[in-house]
Amino acid sequence: MNAVEMLQTAEFVVDARGNKRAVLLDYQVWEKLLALLEDWEDAEEIRRLREAGEESVPWEQAKAELRAEGVDV
Repeated sequence: MNAVEMLQTAEFVVDARGNKRAVLLDYQVWEKLLALLEDWEDAEEIRRLREAGEESVPWEQAKAELRAEGVDV
């Protein structure tokens, strides 16, 4: 499911005048949307580091290394 499909599942809460006041998302959709946004953010950071000539490590590898060092991630 892509971001557009996820957002299409949103339901709006409206006031007595019909003005949108809040958005409801299924909790599982919310978690998937957050994960997708975090992945996009990570990808942008990796691109930025590569353009700056920095070495980058895939997040899964970095998490494994941090956990091996005793860091809670």
